[in-house]
Amino acid sequence: MATHNVHSCEFEVFGRVQGVNFRRHALRKAKTLGLRGWCMNSSRGTVKGYIEGRPAEMDVMKEWLRTTGSPLSSIEKVEFSSQRERDRYGYANFHIKPDPHENRPVHEGLGSSSSHHDSN
Repeated sequence: MATHNVHSCEFEVFGRVQGVNFRRHALRKAKTLGLRGWCMNSSRGTVKGYIEGRPAEMDVMKEWLRTTGSPLSSIEKVEFSSQRERDRYGYANFHIKPDPHENRPVHEGLGSSSSHHDSN
């Protein structure tokens, strides 16, 4: 069964948004609004994400991402992309994805058992 009037978009928040609980506050705000999707720290020092939900709640979240964030964050700009209307939700809830640089060995490339080789 299709769900009607579901909108979605990707976002990327620039500024001081890592190490200031931005993702945790975004999670709370998205859940409060009934939005679904995810957010994560990027290797570029930004917070990226995807949100889906009803248009009115999406607008509130977009404004929050542009102007509010977490108490210690400093937002320079937000870019929204891939905005579209969907037939149904793609996610069951909103969650925080792990950082792309987590779970890497601390001394990557050291030792004889490493399969990583630099090509420089």
